[in-house]
Amino acid sequence: MPNAVTQHMLEAYENDRRPSGFFTGQFRSPARNFHKSSSVTLDIRRGSEDIAIVITDLATGTRMNADDIYTNKEFTPPIFDESFAINSYDLINRQFGMNPYESPSFQADAMTKFMIGMRKVEDKIARAIELQCAQVMQTGALSLINSAGTVLYTVNFMPKATHMITAGTAWNAVGADIVGNLETAAGVVRSDGLGNPDMIEMGIDAWNVAIADTNFKALFETRRADLGRITPMQSTGNGGNFRGVVEIGNYSMELWTYDGRYKHPQTGVSTPYLTPANVIVRDSSAPLDLTFGAIPMIVPPEARVLPFLPPRISRPGGGMDLTTNAWVSNDGKHLFGSAGTRPMAIPTAIDSFARIATGV
Repeated sequence: MPNAVTQHMLEAYENDRRPSGFFTGQFRSPARNFHKSSSVTLDIRRGSEDIAIVITDLATGTRMNADDIYTNKEFTPPIFDESFAINSYDLINRQFGMNPYESPSFQADAMTKFMIGMRKVEDKIARAIELQCAQVMQTGALSLINSAGTVLYTVNFMPKATHMITAGTAWNAVGADIVGNLETAAGVVRSDGLGNPDMIEMGIDAWNVAIADTNFKALFETRRADLGRITPMQSTGNGGNFRGVVEIGNYSMELWTYDGRYKHPQTGVSTPYLTPANVIVRDSSAPLDLTFGAIPMIVPPEARVLPFLPPRISRPGGGMDLTTNAWVSNDGKHLFGSAGTRPMAIPTAIDSFARIATGV
């Protein structure tokens, strides 16, 4: 009940952070990657850098070339389908940020709560997609768990062992060869992936050790006008931090760090997508694919829920495709919403990146 003390209500504060998409943005998702099938398949044909062999006599004729053999890969994507409920009796109570002396508007408040719920499940799925992409880039495999730590989905894309590098000497130990490890990683990307590596992504622990290493720093300090530069850190909208450009061996590569995080489903601990001790060396022009399968629905949502329901959230090229749905209980007092998709991060050009476990 009112009392003799006056009160002024400030603007509500919501402590929230939208998902970062540094790794997701490295996977292409054109319209053709959106589908309604149970699985996805692709053909892969690997080239090589053969040279023509000289013929010593025209009478011998031509050297015959064999038709290139290709392989076919098929993958069944994991399923994410998240829902939420709104109880009409909860709408009697004061809503977040609402003046306690305002009369509630049940339908308007329900619409606000519905959009908040939809954004929450979209963000959860976006983080799960980012985790997929991060796992692919660091392990060449997917291993998705629940809150008990049980693996519910796994697939191994079978990267070459030479692309999953463990530093012979930890980067923070005496005798570490940081520049040599980076050059080795760049070399396997060039030889197997047939493209030029142009990007280094460092976990923050690996970065802090590398930038303190004399040999690594010398790349910037000796002929810095020609060979490389360290620039003030620049942040991008997808969570990556650009640190500068360095030339190692034959390759000019951008340096990035990334500290995007998610709440680990088993431990509940805020966990970096990029393991702080890991380093990724990659050819940014090589194709990596992010595919989205629709969630099947037999009938469309009924007319009563259409004012609440956003259309299918589909962003070709933007790394998201969600099938949205809404329904109400028979008495009209309970409103439900859901969003789901079947996303899969596929390292199409799996030889185009290498990971270094630095051991720091």
